[in-house]
Amino acid sequence: MKKLVFITFLCIAQIAISQNYKFGKVSEEELLEKTNPDYPEANATVLYKKQQISFEYIQGKGFIQKNEIQERIKIYNKEGFDYATRLVRLYDGSSSYGESLNGLKAVTYNLDGGKIIEDKLKKDGIFEEETNKNWKTSKFTMPNIKEGCVIEFEYTIESQLSGIDDIEFQELIPIRKLEIKLKTPEYYVYKTFLNPRASYIPVLNNSKENRTITFSNKERTTTNRVSSTQNYTSTRDYIDNVVEANLSNIPPLKTESYVDNLSNYQAKLIVELERIQYPGESIEYLSTSWEKVTKTIYDYPEFGDQLNKKGYYNSDVDAILTGITDPQQKAAIIFNYVKSKVKWNEYHGYTTDAGVSKAYKEGVGNVADINLMLTSMLRYAGLNANPVLVSTKSNGIPLIPTRTGFNYVICALETSDSAILLDATQKFSTADILPTKALNWLGRLIRQDGSSDWIELIPKISSRESVSLNIKLNSDLSANGKVRNQFTNYQAFRVRDRFENYNTDEMIESLEKGKGELEISNFEIENMNDVSQPVTQSYDYVFNNAMEDIGGKLYLTPMLFLAPDENPFKENVRNYPIDYVYPIADKYMINIMLPDGYAIETMPESVKYQFNISDGEFTYLARQNGNMLQFTISLDLNKTLVLPSDYEQYKKFYQLMIEKQTEKVVLKKI
Repeated sequence: MKKLVFITFLCIAQIAISQNYKFGKVSEEELLEKTNPDYPEANATVLYKKQQISFEYIQGKGFIQKNEIQERIKIYNKEGFDYATRLVRLYDGSSSYGESLNGLKAVTYNLDGGKIIEDKLKKDGIFEEETNKNWKTSKFTMPNIKEGCVIEFEYTIESQLSGIDDIEFQELIPIRKLEIKLKTPEYYVYKTFLNPRASYIPVLNNSKENRTITFSNKERTTTNRVSSTQNYTSTRDYIDNVVEANLSNIPPLKTESYVDNLSNYQAKLIVELERIQYPGESIEYLSTSWEKVTKTIYDYPEFGDQLNKKGYYNSDVDAILTGITDPQQKAAIIFNYVKSKVKWNEYHGYTTDAGVSKAYKEGVGNVADINLMLTSMLRYAGLNANPVLVSTKSNGIPLIPTRTGFNYVICALETSDSAILLDATQKFSTADILPTKALNWLGRLIRQDGSSDWIELIPKISSRESVSLNIKLNSDLSANGKVRNQFTNYQAFRVRDRFENYNTDEMIESLEKGKGELEISNFEIENMNDVSQPVTQSYDYVFNNAMEDIGGKLYLTPMLFLAPDENPFKENVRNYPIDYVYPIADKYMINIMLPDGYAIETMPESVKYQFNISDGEFTYLARQNGNMLQFTISLDLNKTLVLPSDYEQYKKFYQLMIEKQTEKVVLKKI
């Protein structure tokens, strides 16, 4: 038995040793692989990834950062085709410090009749898009993608920037082999740390390498009226600090429902430049505090200076505020004016693109153009308004003080006891109703005097959905009646955003989808564009097969087509927090008219379930009033985040709620 195990081990070892990761050396075995044996649910697998970041000294330019990437990916099925497109973000903020994508090679490999067929990426498969004035994106899509193919690409990003992007050790698909090497010159002192929120912790090795810089110089001399040029070289030795990782069989990031941003939990190395010190020169400290970061941003011409410009709007603002003295009215008028005057161009950023004057004139601008303009106008009207720097959910939660930790800006209108948050980029936003992408923990409020403070972005007031459901039961086992929904705050924002471009038929179709034999008529929606009011929906319905007739008894779920289908929390263990984004308060009021000739045999009992005492509460009240059954069902979630440590308790709470909402009334003949 021991001999068999040993032989098996040798076979596995031989396969690992014989695997050739050199570019272009894709094997038939890789192309024949149908699934990942360790992760059979994976749509694709990174067979090999190599990333080396180093700095090369170029005379006249200094240290140039080189980020060399080679990647080989196996695509198992059509769901894995997304991995055949690669986006590479490049800094394009200045001619001196721009980034370039060089040496791109990419090949798709397919197996045809036992022969490996290669399709090389052509120039027409490479695109470049401007993200904003500081960033551009190079995009390429691999040719001839098929189920079972292997793709391979390599490229180098060259940059004069000393900042290093996070080095990722984990993706949404498994990684079979990963080689990472980071080499930084001793003159650049970096702090490195692993993402503390990640569950996968890679092993890193630290070492040092000797390097030499060679300088070339020319010296021109004149002797006896004869000029000559002499070339000579000099060298300087220095040390590279090296961080390496050689990893195998890295698990994919596990996707879970209700997660804010998976990259917050991704295994990665975060690298921060702490200081620069060249021989014989003073130390330049770069590691900083949030106070210094916000002060630096405020001093940008594309930020602080924009707040001081008033000439382009003052006469217009004076006109719309004529006769208005109430501060709340002033704020509302200016907020709505900016929303209607300047449309968002879908670019993020805390610095302006066009500049506020041009954005105002042309009627279009980025986030900073619009919200810095809003802040300036509110100040002009005598209100205490200040910008708030934000990191959107897609940008992650900043772990260290850095300017790239922010990528968005909103406005805070400060009163004596609170701050009202405003974002004029969104048509349906209102006071304290921001786009959900901006509800990312904390923002940094910056005042005119240079002081700054953290301000909480998570809403405290619940967003409500109130539902009135009237039910008439019919002899053909169908039910008909009327539904009326009312939505407030973020629930209203969600409905407005979802249905903005829908006509009535499309709205009805979306409500009927997945609801069985439901037919909706007489649909009405009110206050879609009046953001000061709740959104209301009402409609008539017919629901066929609403009841089951078993042995002459009728079985009915009181919530009908509004009952939940299943518990989304099925896993025994939760890796990441459940993020509901905002507090929720849902309430259903249901009235059921008993059919003639039937009485209640059994009906659900009234219950109350609680989660963590006050974090969540589910209430189910049932009573009979003559020939009417009345149910009041409510769910209040006061805490927007459920931590993994509370998951088991929350899963039980949610399961009890699902079971109660799907419990049946039993009617018998009389």
